[in-house]
Amino acid sequence: MLKKYSIYIFALLTTLFAACNDKFSDNPSYKLAFSADTVRFDTVFTTIGSTTARVMVYNPNKENLKIDQVMLGKGADSYFRINLDGNANAENTISNVEILKHDSLYLFIEVTIDPNNQNSPVLVNDYIQFSTNGNTQRIELEAYGQDVVLFRQKLITQDTVLTAEKPYLIYDYLAVDTARTLTIAAGCKFYFHNRAQFVVFGNLVAEGTLEKPIIMRGDRLDYMFPHIPYDYSAGQWDGMYLIQVNNHAAARHKLNYVETNSGTVGIYLSSDNKNITPSLLLENSRLHNFSTYGLVAQNANVEVINTEISNCASYCAYLAGGEHKFMHSTIANYFGNTNAISQTAKRDGEHPQPAVYINNLSKTMASMNSIFKNCIVTGSAKTEFEIGTTFPERYHGEFSHSYFRCDSLKLPQFTDMAYYQNQDTVFVNTYVAYGDYSYYDFQLDSVSPARGIADPETAAQYPLDRNGNSRLADGAPDAGAYEWQSQATGQPNE
Repeated sequence: MLKKYSIYIFALLTTLFAACNDKFSDNPSYKLAFSADTVRFDTVFTTIGSTTARVMVYNPNKENLKIDQVMLGKGADSYFRINLDGNANAENTISNVEILKHDSLYLFIEVTIDPNNQNSPVLVNDYIQFSTNGNTQRIELEAYGQDVVLFRQKLITQDTVLTAEKPYLIYDYLAVDTARTLTIAAGCKFYFHNRAQFVVFGNLVAEGTLEKPIIMRGDRLDYMFPHIPYDYSAGQWDGMYLIQVNNHAAARHKLNYVETNSGTVGIYLSSDNKNITPSLLLENSRLHNFSTYGLVAQNANVEVINTEISNCASYCAYLAGGEHKFMHSTIANYFGNTNAISQTAKRDGEHPQPAVYINNLSKTMASMNSIFKNCIVTGSAKTEFEIGTTFPERYHGEFSHSYFRCDSLKLPQFTDMAYYQNQDTVFVNTYVAYGDYSYYDFQLDSVSPARGIADPETAAQYPLDRNGNSRLADGAPDAGAYEWQSQATGQPNE
C-alpha cells in the first residue's frame, strides 16, 4: 500500500514540476508557421457576412511561445474580423496568446463589406499581423465586395422589368402576382439563399443572350474543397415554380439563354385545371444539377429548343398533360457520377427514374402529344426514356432522328432512331473527379453516336446550336443541343 501511495506522490510532484517549468521562450529566432500566407474570399455580397475561413497557426519550435499581439492592420475599421483560439473583440486586437511547443491554434476570419454604391465588384484588403519576441509576421487578406439588390419575401404586383446593373439576392421568395408580367433583361444574375423560391403566378419573360445569359443559382460562392465549389452540390436553393391560377387566362412564359442550376427543382410548370394550359418556350437554356426534377410540366404546353437538361436525382423531364415539343435538346442524367463528397444523395437504386418520363395514365390530365426531333436522351441508367401509357402504339407522338438510351422502340411513332450500345461514348465528360478537377461536359465526343444523325430539314430551322455554332457547316447536323466541334474545351458550359 505504501508503495502505491509513493507512486501517486511521485506522479503528482512530476506534474507540478513540469508545470512550473512551462516557460515561454523569448528567443527572437523562433517564429510561427501558418497553413496559408494569403486568404482570398470569393465575392462577398455587401451587408451579408461571408462564410468563415480557417487558418492554422503552428509553433514548430522546441519551446513554448507567447504571441505578444495579433491584430488586423485596420483595427476596428477593418471589413474583416478575427477569432484566435476563442479570443475576439471589436478592436480586432488580441494580446498574450500562449502556444505550446509543437502545438497549433485555430484562426477564424470573416468579412462583411458595406455598400459601395458601385455596380462592379470592389476589392478590399487588409492583413493580420503577429508579433512574437520582436518578430512580425503577416497573413494577407483579400475579398471582393459586390453590391446587390436584396429581395426578402418580395411580391411583384405590377408589370416590372428587372435590369442587370446589380445582381439580385433572394431570401425566402421572389413572387410575381397573378396576371402580372415580370421581364428579366439580359445579363441579370439571381442568387438564391437556402430554400428560397422563385414563384410566378403571372407571366415570365426572361430574355438572355449568348453573350449575356441570365443566371439563377444558389448564393454560396465558397468551396467545399479546393476546386470543388458548393455550386456543384444540388439543393442549394429551392427552384422556379410557374403556377397557373384557376379562373385566369393561361399564363405565357418565355425563357431564352437562362442558366439555372443546383437547386431542388429547375422549372415546375403546373395547372390544376386541364382546360387551362399555360405555355413555356424554353430556348438556348441549361437546367443542371437538381436534387429532384429538372423540368416538370403538368397540363402545360412546352416547347424546348437548343436546351440542356441534365443531372437530376429524379426525372430530368416529367411530362403529364399538354403538348410537348423538344427540338435539338440534350437530356442527360449522370447525377452523382462523381468521387467527390456531395451534400446530396447519389442517383441510386436498382431502377432509378428515367431521364424522361411521359405520363399518359391519368384521366385528370389534358390530352397529350409529344414530339422529340434531333434530341439526345441518355444517362447512367439502363433505361432513360419511358412512356407510361396503356396502349403505347396509340400514343400521340413523333420521335425521330434522335439518340435514346432505352430498348429499341418498335412503334410507329419512332423513326430514324439511334439506340444506346455498350461501347458508346456520347459526351466529352460524364463524371466529376476530385483530383484532376474535371467536370461534366455534355458537348459531343468526337466518336459520339449522336453525330450526323439529325434531320437536316429540322436542323435548318435551328441553324445555330446553343453555343452559337453552325449546325449546317458540314452538311451532317448532330442531334442534341451542341454541334460537335474539333476544339471542344472539356470544361463546363457556363
